[in-house]
This record gives sequence, C-alpha cells and structure tokens, in this order.
Amino acid sequence: MKLYIATLGVLVVFGVIMVYSSSYIYAKEVFHSSSYYLIKQVGFLLAGCLIAFVVGKTKISFWLKYSFYFHCLCCGLLMLTLFPVTGLTIKGASRWLNLGVTNFQPSEVVKYSLMLVSVYFFEKFDYLKMNDIIKYIVAIIFPLVVLIMQPDYGSFLICLVVIIFACFMSSFKRKIFYSILGSGIFLILITIFTQPYRVKRILAFMDPWKNARTSGFQIIQSYLAFANGAFWGQGLGNSNEKLFYLPEAHNDFIFSVLAEELGFIGVLITVILFLLLIYWGFNLVISLPQKTFQILVSSVVFLIGFQALINMGVVLGMLPTKGLNLPFISYGGSSIVANFFGLGLMIAVANYSKKLHQQ
Repeated sequence: MKLYIATLGVLVVFGVIMVYSSSYIYAKEVFHSSSYYLIKQVGFLLAGCLIAFVVGKTKISFWLKYSFYFHCLCCGLLMLTLFPVTGLTIKGASRWLNLGVTNFQPSEVVKYSLMLVSVYFFEKFDYLKMNDIIKYIVAIIFPLVVLIMQPDYGSFLICLVVIIFACFMSSFKRKIFYSILGSGIFLILITIFTQPYRVKRILAFMDPWKNARTSGFQIIQSYLAFANGAFWGQGLGNSNEKLFYLPEAHNDFIFSVLAEELGFIGVLITVILFLLLIYWGFNLVISLPQKTFQILVSSVVFLIGFQALINMGVVLGMLPTKGLNLPFISYGGSSIVANFFGLGLMIAVANYSKKLHQQ
C-alpha cells in the first residue's frame, strides 16, 4: 500500500505542475490571477487527503454495511442537479451543484457509491430476500437514468462499466453476468444513436478534418499539440495550444498540453506512473484474505485505470470525445475528492488486512 501511495503522490505532484502550466494564461486573462486554478487545485487536494484519511480510519465493514444508504444520499445529490433551483446548467448539461465557492459534480462520487452497493449486492445476492433484491436493483439502475437525463454520457458509461466489472469479479452466475453485459452494450448503443450530438461526435472521431471548424476542432488541436511536442517537447510552460486554441486545456485535454510541453518522454512517464499505480493496486488485491475486499479494491483500481485509458484514447483520437478527465492530473475538485475517497477505501481495506495478519 505504501508503494501505491508513493506512486500516487508523484502523480499528484505532476498533476499540480501541469494544472498550473496549462491554466495560468487563461486564469490571468479571465480571473486576473495566474495562480487561480493552482490555488483551487491545491485546496481540492488537501480536502481529498482529509477525506482519504477519515475514510481510511473507518472500518471497511462500515462502508459495506451502510453502502445502500450512502448510495441513496449520493443519488439524492445527483437528482438535485436536474432542478433549476439547485442545479447548474453549463453548455446544455445539468451536471453540477453550485456550492458558492465552487461547483460540485455528484456523478463523480456516485461512481464510488455505485461501486460499493454493487459489490455488496453481487456478493450477498444469494442471501438476500426478494424485496431486498428489487431494492438494490432499483438503487443500481436509478443513477444511470439520472445521468442520461442530465445528460452525462461519459459518467453513464463509467458507471455502467463499474457495475459490469463488479459483477464479473464476483461469484455471480455467468449467465446472469452475460445478460447484464448484453444489456449494458444495448444501453450504450441506444444512448449514442438517439441523440444527434453524440452521432456528430462519432462522425467527428471518424473524420475530424471534415468538421474541422465544429465538432472536429478540439481533436485536431489535440493532434497539433502532440505533433508540436515531438520527442522532447517544447518545454514546460511553452505550449501554444493552451493559448485559447485547445478547449478544456487544463481539464479533459490536459494530456495534450502535457504532450506538447514534455513530448514523448513526458507522455511515457505519465503512462508508466498509471501502470505502476495499477500494478501496486492489484498487488494489494492478491494479498487480501476475503473475496469481497478483493472485488472492492480491484474495482477502485480498475476505475482509475479505465478512466485514464479513456481520456488518453480520446486526446489521441482513438476514441470519440467523452468529457472525462485524467484522474489526479486534470483540474477538478469533484474528481479529486471522489478519487481520494476511493483511496480511503483502499487504505481501510489494507488496515483491516494488516490486523488479520497480526492476529
């Protein structure tokens, strides 16, 4: 666990540097302070560390036992985004709650509450009464419906994959797993082809140059960033694309700025750090004594790795744009806090495992 935290620490420091480098010009122009996003990101990280500490000190049995109620609370926050009084709509999507000092995206936390409730449900399925089974199924499906209503297809996809992964890792019957997998694929196809803007994203992904001024603009700018970076990069702070050419330069497309400034070497270091994070995470999984905890920790590690893979795939033009950030590197308080909550769950499991070995 120590090696996992050490690797994560390096990744976080790297992320802070890149957030400042990719945002200081935009921040100075819009907020008249070049360190605007840097200060906020450091604040988010401190809050995340506190959450990880508190969650890590709590017994993991507590989070599993009360996972349903925690999930209901998170779903309630997610539901509030749909109401004009409480929700904040940006670019046609109602995904945020305005907390005054910052905006909060409940879907980031829902990914982990859904993970907890899914792990508990799939592992305890044979011991649950029919009323409880229906209750858990509704709890699992509900956030997916809300995410479609927002709409937030990226988070919808992640949540669906989290459910499928938890089911796959559990001792659930394979026939039921394949039914869930088939339903998941069907839902993904339906949500893609029933919305024109998603179809446009697919078309832009297939041929961005045909839509160079509209839906293909962002990915073309990302291509240019990678081309400019070449092997050694332009140097830290010397990106051209962050000069209002590349939208979301400090957020979803921060990996493009990283590639332009630090080149192939910087990209390789980032990929290696994520691979190490996954490696140390699954090393912990192997050492755990109980199947439930193995599924939970592997789900946390998988979620981080999968989001990183999707983000990198998008900025490289290998996948359609999804609106997903790069964990621990992109700017964003909701993502940081949620991912540190996941770290806290891993620490809680590791502490429990350590106590068992000492007995």
